[in-house]
Amino acid sequence: MKYITGEDRNQFSMIPICFDEIIAEDNPVRVIDAYVDKLDMEELGFVRATPAKTGRPGYNPKDLLKLYIYGYMNRIRSSRRLESEASRNLEVIWLINNLKPDFKTIADFRKDNKEAIKKVFKHFTILCREWDLFGKELVAIDGSKFKAQNSKRKNYNKKKIHRNLKYIEEKINEYIKALEENDESESCDRKPTKEEIQKRIEELKARKSIYEEYKERLENEDISEISTTDPDARLMSNNNKIEVCYNVQTAVDSKHKLILVYDVINNPADQGQLYNMSNKAKKILEVEELEVLADKGYYKGSDLKKCIGNGITPYVAKQVISNGTGERDYYPDKFIYDKEKDIITCPQGQILECKRYRKIQGEKYKVYSNFEACQGCAFKDKCTKAKKGREVIRWVYQDLLDEIDKQTEKNKEKYRQRQMIVEHPFGTIKRGLDSYYLLTRGIESVSTEISLSFFTYNLKRVINILGVNKMIAKLAAI
Repeated sequence: MKYITGEDRNQFSMIPICFDEIIAEDNPVRVIDAYVDKLDMEELGFVRATPAKTGRPGYNPKDLLKLYIYGYMNRIRSSRRLESEASRNLEVIWLINNLKPDFKTIADFRKDNKEAIKKVFKHFTILCREWDLFGKELVAIDGSKFKAQNSKRKNYNKKKIHRNLKYIEEKINEYIKALEENDESESCDRKPTKEEIQKRIEELKARKSIYEEYKERLENEDISEISTTDPDARLMSNNNKIEVCYNVQTAVDSKHKLILVYDVINNPADQGQLYNMSNKAKKILEVEELEVLADKGYYKGSDLKKCIGNGITPYVAKQVISNGTGERDYYPDKFIYDKEKDIITCPQGQILECKRYRKIQGEKYKVYSNFEACQGCAFKDKCTKAKKGREVIRWVYQDLLDEIDKQTEKNKEKYRQRQMIVEHPFGTIKRGLDSYYLLTRGIESVSTEISLSFFTYNLKRVINILGVNKMIAKLAAI
């Protein structure tokens, strides 16, 4: 039995082929084409949205945007690889009408249109809202680390700089000693010449001056580390590894797991981002009230208070705070507060009263203590390391947090949805779209790159929900 054979590539065809027929009617590339054609590039702020009257004609920004969207949707993010696809990929050839922009033109488009590309993400989010693809009731918030274009080797903190300076000093001393030994010895054994040693000493001194400059910057500027390749990136824990990263925050709607808003920060901690992300999500959904799910990394009193005051109901897991001794039986949550009497009862039944007030990061706290009882307590060493005795601080708005804690505990089933809602997009983007690392540098450029990844995720998700033909029909009706 013979194999299935294809057509002879040297055979001429008498039947004319329409290039459009090569691309199937339900191919997602048709959605990219239809969507971008509907955009007002001038209103969005794209460079060269209006062709120049003189000079050599440039590329239409719509064609370059289509190329980028296709690339991010198909794990092709590099400008050089996109240049290659424009010459060999039939879908790309169809999408941009056989144009062949070079990699520099492709890279410059993203660099020159940072804000405009971010606006495309927002435009599509508003479109999804108009198509009733958001539930508008429950939103989950989380952050994930994306690897930056900066190696650990080129990231410096005070400890690392001190270690490097110490090493250089030792090496310089070794070479100086070797110079002295060379002068005294007349041995014919091969040793580095005086010129070679001197050259090496000069190289080490040059490195030393660089590290001293870094050290001075850390002392004079309000920063804890320096990244030399991407100055905005910071050292963070990422998948049980320490890498130089950015922390990308998202708010995801529960109905179809579509990303509502995002933010790129270089602070490893999520604390302080709850209200920021919740309020942005509330604005984009245009609702008066919203329920928000977040993990314990977002638990911050002032943020939770802002949420309650702005129609946002937060469900956030409470953090377990340890004491100085590490004894679980004497953690702050084991001290029971009596609201009516304004007293706290310790695990041994002693009464702690409010003795003074204290300010921490601008917030007012009550300080409860009973030093007399502590001095005679047999369990003092397990409870505290302080000589006077144990002090328990309580935020003046702690009653509000207690209410949120009860509410979260009461809605455990709802809270369990958090991971399913918010971690689905991160998993798809990082693994499915191969966007777990960044190609650009600087927080502004990174934010643009993230917007392309998140827009592509939302677009792909909506195509799966509605189907290609229905989505094209909806776009045609705009």
